[in-house]
Formats: sequence, C-alpha cells, structure tokens
Amino acid sequence: MFKLLLSWNIRPGREDECFEFLMRELGPGLVKLGVHPTDAWYTQYGGSPQVLQGGVAEDLAALRRALASEEWRRIKQKLLTYVTDYQQKIVRASGEFQL
Repeated sequence: MFKLLLSWNIRPGREDECFEFLMRELGPGLVKLGVHPTDAWYTQYGGSPQVLQGGVAEDLAALRRALASEEWRRIKQKLLTYVTDYQQKIVRASGEFQL
C-alpha cells in the first residue's frame, strides 16, 4: 500500500469554510478516487504545517491515477483557495504516523 501525505496552513479567516470543505468534499472525494483517509492532524502551536492529512491506496498505480484525474484537479484547486504552503508526497505506507 502507498500513502498520500498532504500538508498545508489554513488562510486566516477561512478556517470555518476550510473545515466544512474538508468534511464535505475533500474526504469523500478522496474515497471516491480510491484513496482512503487514515489520519488527520491539526497543529495548534509550533512551526509545523497546521494540517497534516494522510490517505492510502492499494498500490502506486492506483494512487497516481487518482492524482492525475480531473476530479482530483478540481478538489485540489478548491482546496488551494482555503490554504497556503500546500505540499503533497507519496510514500510507502508503514501503518504508523508518517511525515
């Protein structure tokens, strides 16, 4: 299994809208694409990204197909209206918290 790791900071004043988007669109959209959310972390203090989110796919090809899809492009574009410092990476899933 492979894991998609996403991180970002929420734009000031957009917190409520962002969290609503995460619950109503990002999470369900990832599931529809075959990426199953595994964890989400919110950093309240410190210099780390404010939000860290992970999701797994059965294999690397499935994850790459999901990220190349028009649906993912639409979801990501909307996410970028709520966040800054967006980063994503793919790693082999370990079953533990990953950065």
